[in-house]
Amino acid sequence: MEIFVVPDAAAIGAVAAGIIAAVVRSKPDAVLGVATGGSPLPVYAALAGHRLDLSRVRAFALDEYVGLPAGHPESYGEVVRREVTERLGLDPGHVRVPAGGAEDPERAAVEYDTSIRAAGGIDLQLLGIGHNGHIAFNEPGSALDSRTRVETLAARTREANARYFGSLSEVPERCITQGLGTIMEARHLLLVVHGQDKAAILAEALSGPVSAECPASVLQRHPHVTVVADESAASQLAPEKAGVRVRVAGPAISV
Repeated sequence: MEIFVVPDAAAIGAVAAGIIAAVVRSKPDAVLGVATGGSPLPVYAALAGHRLDLSRVRAFALDEYVGLPAGHPESYGEVVRREVTERLGLDPGHVRVPAGGAEDPERAAVEYDTSIRAAGGIDLQLLGIGHNGHIAFNEPGSALDSRTRVETLAARTREANARYFGSLSEVPERCITQGLGTIMEARHLLLVVHGQDKAAILAEALSGPVSAECPASVLQRHPHVTVVADESAASQLAPEKAGVRVRVAGPAISV
């Protein structure tokens, strides 16, 4: 595991975008896993500045709400279209998002998992982390080997996402999410984290026991993980341990 500690969200975006750009330059038809939420936005903004040819890149989104009408502005299909496909110039036909509006979402989830494997797997998966330790929408209690499936959103997750909707009541209660086992099959995991409010859960995920109660802790078992965090988010990380390299950019902090 490699951890980059940087001053702020813009620096997170710059470092993470540089990592993604290197993957695409070495493999122009790379398969990327894309994430939504606030943390990845600076990454996409910085990646757009690289002016890469991403026309051959294929992308799979981590998750999607179940039950939102087609074209809803806060569906992850629409967010990915705005922030990833159009901003970065991807071929829309190469971008997949779980079918949250399907009549049979459980079947749609299985088909989505199969489609990732059929594409040869994901070369690099971008991730964020929730306050309760979720990655994608794998809430606490998710099996560490879980596959893409329909999941019920935790109350805290819905409360955190209510800022994107008019009210909490408008936030869907269910979603389709890639499972932890699905995510762990990606060849490279890139976790971006910013803000003091994420410091405790980041430390638990990277240094605590591997447990379904903190789904992100499963990252400790992956052979190739890069974490890019700002100083606030990294403030509770334990000292460097075997197999973990910490690099500090900007004003030094103790980790």
